[in-house]
Amino acid sequence: MKTILLILGIFAGIIILPNVSAEPSAQIIMEQTTFSYGQKLVYTIEVSEITGDLAIIHIRDESGKGSSAIPIEISQLKTEIPSPFPFDKQVFPEGKYFIDLQYSGAEYTAEFNLIDSGNIVIPHFTKQIAASWINNEVGGGIFIDAIQKTVETDAINIPYTIDREHLEKIQIPEWVKIITVWWLEEKISDETFANAFQNLIDRKIITV
Repeated sequence: MKTILLILGIFAGIIILPNVSAEPSAQIIMEQTTFSYGQKLVYTIEVSEITGDLAIIHIRDESGKGSSAIPIEISQLKTEIPSPFPFDKQVFPEGKYFIDLQYSGAEYTAEFNLIDSGNIVIPHFTKQIAASWINNEVGGGIFIDAIQKTVETDAINIPYTIDREHLEKIQIPEWVKIITVWWLEEKISDETFANAFQNLIDRKIITV
């Protein structure tokens, strides 16, 4: 009889226990917390369970100025997020930045610092113009004009004025496109490309 009562008591206890389920947790894992111009931001989102919701990321600076919402699909417990473009000065000033994560009710913030270590970095916009030049969508003058307007002179110094008249006169040998393709495919660095391009200007291989 005592055994039966004990069993009934256990079952009764199970029935009246509240159904408690923990909310999913989420965090950002960073292998490094200091980046310099020319490097790409890489971090990993780790969640306790996959809920089917999107992770929402905002990146902001110390003043609170930030990016629009970045939705990220979460299909595994760890998701690596590499930035498609490296940091450049025209978009990101030096300083501290924060990555805010929201996922299924969970929130998390990570931070990193951006410093200028003296690397030569050519803005992504210039690379887009370079790709258009390679595909014969714009002339060489447009490419040179983009370099002069977006690349710091200590990286590539174009010693002449680019105006409407000069745009038509600029001559870039066709084989220079090979070097440019290597650069766009990240087979050579911004610094290597800048040095090579400056050398072609100094030797008057690229002329007006």
